[in-house]
Order: sequence, then C-alpha cells, then structure tokens
Amino acid sequence: MVAVPNAVSRLGDDDSREAQNTRAVKWLLDQPGGPVVVVTPRRDVPSDVLKRLISSPGVAHHSWRGYAGGQYGGRRALYAWPDRAHLNKIWGVEADAITVIEWNEAETAEWIADVNPIQLLPGRMIEPAPQPAPNVAPLPNGVEEILEHVAAMAAGYSSGLKWNEEDKLKADMMNRPERWQPITVAQVRAKCRALGMRADDVDTIADYVQRRKDGRRFNVRSSYRTFEFA
Repeated sequence: MVAVPNAVSRLGDDDSREAQNTRAVKWLLDQPGGPVVVVTPRRDVPSDVLKRLISSPGVAHHSWRGYAGGQYGGRRALYAWPDRAHLNKIWGVEADAITVIEWNEAETAEWIADVNPIQLLPGRMIEPAPQPAPNVAPLPNGVEEILEHVAAMAAGYSSGLKWNEEDKLKADMMNRPERWQPITVAQVRAKCRALGMRADDVDTIADYVQRRKDGRRFNVRSSYRTFEFA
C-alpha cells in the first residue's frame, strides 16, 4: 500500500482555533489529489474557514452521525476534531491525503505515534521523524504467539478481526486465566501496535484483557466456548 500523506494541525502557543483550522485547510489544498471531503462532529460547523471550504464546488461534507467513513480512495480528507474512536476510522485507509484538526492531545497521541504525520504548528511544520523498529519485550505463557496469530489473521481481512477470532480470544481468556493473569493491558496494547494491527483491533483486544482483569465474563458462541489456544 502506498503511504498516504498525513498531517495534523495542532494548537500552539499564542494560537487560535481558527488559525489552526486555516493551517489544516491550506496543507490539504496544497496536496495533489482528487476531490475534498470534510468530516465534522455535527453538520453545524463553528468555523468560518471550514464553512468556506465546505461551500466550495465539489467539496463533500459529512457529520459523524450516520456516516461510517473510511472510503477515501481518490479523495483528500479533512477530519475535524475527532475523538479516538473516529480517528480509528481513518487509520490505514487509502486516500490521496488526510489532514486532522486536533482538539484534544490525549485523543490523538496514539494515532500520531502510529501514523507519524506532519505536524502543523504556528509558523513551522514538523516533518515526520524516522521511526525505529518497535522494541517490545516478548510476552510469556504463549500470549506472544497468540497475538502474532491473531494479527496475521486480521491482516487478511479488509475490516480487521472477525467474530470467530474474537470468540477464540475471549474463550482462551476465560478458559486459561492463568495464562493472561500476569500480563498487563499496556503490554498487550504495545504488542498489538508493534504487530501493526488496526487501531480498532488494538482497542478491542485491550478491552477484553481489561474486562477480564475486572472480573467480567464473556458471551462466546457455543462452537468456541471450550476453545483454548495450544
């Protein structure tokens, strides 16, 4: 897959939200590519800069409600103020270019670490830094091999993890609690990210681990209820 040009416009010192929006729009329009699509939390957009862009001929505008997103082939996309769940929708998608307008640093931190976008700040642009290979310690009790298997299976599907792989994980976590007990959620998340899994899949697996640590049980289909990884 060809690398997609990505940028994130961040709020800097002595900055304004409208200046931040302007940087994002300018960068996107400077990129070669197809028509522009703008995605915002609501149809009402509290920005004159974005309103002008949306009113331009050929620009499509979608709000989060009722819009699944994710299909950006041949288009340039501007994602305004996304939370983590909506950032996950543009992780790894094909597009001519994508620019994100950051609202909350906590929501974008992991996306920035994974995607390594250009960072747009007042008066300067931070180019993507060379990314060293992730150095994540192997996980014990066969969990390393389980996550490698799950990552390989998920990579074969355009939409990520399938229900049967999820059921296998949930069943193993319940049937082999001693396997997972010493492993932290942070370790599982780091390993899944190092394996290049989609952000939604990373969140799903980390959530399963957290729920088991909280004493929760899972509903697993009968065909996998007694399943354990070797």
